[in-house]
Amino acid sequence: MPATDSSARGATIIGWGSYLPPKVLTNHDLERMVDTSDEWIVERSGIRERHVDGTTIGMSIEAGRAAIQSSGLSPADIDALIIATTTPDKQWGNAATVQDALGMRCGVFEINAACSGFVYSLVAAHGLIAMGATNVLVIGADSLSKITDWNDRNTAVLFGDGAGAVVLQSCDGPGELVAWDLDADGSAGPILWADVGGYIQMEGKEVFRRAVRIMVDSANKVLHHAGVSGDDIALLVPHQANIRIIQAACDRLGVDMDRTAVVLDRMGNTSAASIPLALDDALTKGRIAPGDLVLLVGFGGGMT
Repeated sequence: MPATDSSARGATIIGWGSYLPPKVLTNHDLERMVDTSDEWIVERSGIRERHVDGTTIGMSIEAGRAAIQSSGLSPADIDALIIATTTPDKQWGNAATVQDALGMRCGVFEINAACSGFVYSLVAAHGLIAMGATNVLVIGADSLSKITDWNDRNTAVLFGDGAGAVVLQSCDGPGELVAWDLDADGSAGPILWADVGGYIQMEGKEVFRRAVRIMVDSANKVLHHAGVSGDDIALLVPHQANIRIIQAACDRLGVDMDRTAVVLDRMGNTSAASIPLALDDALTKGRIAPGDLVLLVGFGGGMT
């Protein structure tokens, strides 16, 4: 997909926030639930603990409120709300419930692109702003603990709950979105899926192989569209699925791990929440300065 049209009305991120449910499930807790060990989990995933028992609506409200407060705006200033999630609490009305709880009066909708949902939503938000919206709240939230089979040692160790949010505001000129790439490969759907009412199912080795290739391919496309290289990236913010996937992708992109945002050791794989959680962590810690080039890369079931 092309670089951002320089004539389009652009946007900047002016606020951000996150939320994690208070209950923490450590690897040692999992040792008492399934046949696994802390050493095995850390070696294969890089995960040490994850937060569980959150609700998508509740976490979205908290992260959204934090992002609005960070932006200096009031809820009445928000023109649209987008929630990226693959684990809605209700068949419909999740985003509308969040809107009402935050005191906003605006259009709302939800995007389900699994773990890629937040980057899909960012692009959609920029489209709304190009068409006239001024402020858009984007939330990535997932409560994967409710669709995880805690008796399955292959998946129980990976997933957690959380939410992250940003506020985008229109600006003169192209704004901060330099280039973007969205894609999907439906033929890979059978390697990572969850039926309605069922648990997450995953072919781990095949997901690993395809995830690295997809991350590198999409990242290289967007670097090409932006006219830059991996050396120009100040910070890579990848989907937090597995530390070995992140390391392999970084090696192929020429981006050092010290220029990569990693939070999965503390949070696990939180699907659509993982990139905004990592972005919030990096911004809060001052790892991103004005003018820095930041690369967001996600992949998810479907395969998006």
